Amino acid sequence: MRGMVKTKLWGGFRNVVKSANRTALAICVAVSTGIAGGARISDAQEKEPIKVGVLHSLSGTMAISEVSLHDVVLMAIDEINAAGGLLGGRQVVPVIEDPASDWPTFAEKAKKLILQDKVCSVFGCWTSASRKAVLPVFEKYNNLLWYPVQYEGNECSKNVIYSGATPNQQTCPAVTWLLKQGKKRFYLLGSDYVFPRTTNMIIKAQLKAEGGVLAGEEYTPLGHMEYSTVVNKIKASKPDAIFNTVNGDSNVAFFKQLRDAGITAKDIPVMSVSIAEDELRGIGGELTEGHYAVWNYFQSMNTPENKVFVENFKNRYGQDRVTDDPIEAQYINVKIWAMAVEKAGSTDVDAIREAARGLEMIAPEGLVRLDPENQHYWKIVQIGQIMKNGQFKIVWSTPGPVKPMPWSRFTHPDKDCLQSKGGTVTIDPKMRGSDYEILKVAGGARSVSAGSAGGKKESSDEGAANKRLDSLEERLDSIEQRLDGFLESMKKLFSGSI
Repeated sequence: MRGMVKTKLWGGFRNVVKSANRTALAICVAVSTGIAGGARISDAQEKEPIKVGVLHSLSGTMAISEVSLHDVVLMAIDEINAAGGLLGGRQVVPVIEDPASDWPTFAEKAKKLILQDKVCSVFGCWTSASRKAVLPVFEKYNNLLWYPVQYEGNECSKNVIYSGATPNQQTCPAVTWLLKQGKKRFYLLGSDYVFPRTTNMIIKAQLKAEGGVLAGEEYTPLGHMEYSTVVNKIKASKPDAIFNTVNGDSNVAFFKQLRDAGITAKDIPVMSVSIAEDELRGIGGELTEGHYAVWNYFQSMNTPENKVFVENFKNRYGQDRVTDDPIEAQYINVKIWAMAVEKAGSTDVDAIREAARGLEMIAPEGLVRLDPENQHYWKIVQIGQIMKNGQFKIVWSTPGPVKPMPWSRFTHPDKDCLQSKGGTVTIDPKMRGSDYEILKVAGGARSVSAGSAGGKKESSDEGAANKRLDSLEERLDSIEQRLDGFLESMKKLFSGSI
């Protein structure tokens, strides 16, 4: 096959050589008029860009968390473009929308990106409320949402790639860890929407199964700033730990008023699932020192890939900026998306989805794999203790990436997400398997540094080599066609001036 393609390619070169007299004339004229460089620029400009949507809140209560996700998407896209783009040099162009922390606006902007801007994927959302708002849009118009934040599970859409943790990759192991530390009485505090309420439903079932006690449960609206009443209830209930699912800038008020009431991490430790390094910039390490958070990634991780990732992010946005779990998760999404586009050889939504399943990479956190059945990532689970400088000291982690299980065994032991069987299915609970199944074998994962194209790989495979040769020949044919047209124009020009 390779010989056939080489013969075919050489034929293209031979045709150009046969036209040496006209080629020489064109080159002479081009050099004298400076058109040769212009032709190359025109060639690049003629390649249709690949448009993707960026749907993160740049204003409103969730901006404290989502602005950095918007930033890392742009960083990853620029890295891809700097490395030559995708599909033979096509540049990736972000179409940015600000849904302003408003759930109906998320849906409106998603529809605009899909129908008007014709994007082939959207990187966006933080809260489950925003994801639930846009989900019908993505399913109706068959597009892909790349969602980067840990969530409550209980979802299995073929139109979403979930790069945040499922309950068995975040909240459930954190509860077990606290119980093993002797913290039996839990006070559950969350924002009043789907993620905290569903997560706490799972936690309450887990406490019952593992010998814990519910000391209290409270919800406040997003953007809420008055926590003195809640703090008084916490003091009265005397919990061993607070499990915090508050989102957005309400955390600033909560931790300040908790400290003002004289409650420190030594008194009642707080385990948070929506506070990371980026939020701590606004809250302050002095208010949160000693408390805990559970994530799949921390900036303090000591891996070569993470050092490059953090350095690139800080060099681009400022040395005072930080990386965190959702930031890294959205970065992974863009890189896996790029790999899928290259693998599919297309920007078709269905082709990208199919190509993405099973892909893996060495991310800043280590090996991650996109599960081919449920479209969630296998990820390591880690608990970090907050230090005064706003970084985390990792105090516990799993020995490897944990299998994602969108349906918790504590509330839905008979449910699973299998896209090959149509999505959500009913299973025999005995066939469910372990909640903490570890990925032991890396099936060909490779390092994708923060400065790479995030998806292109050098392959010795003959088919891939022939594909590149075919692409080169097509470009040569295109150049020759433009050359013919240019010569015709020159002939007319010279004929008219003689």
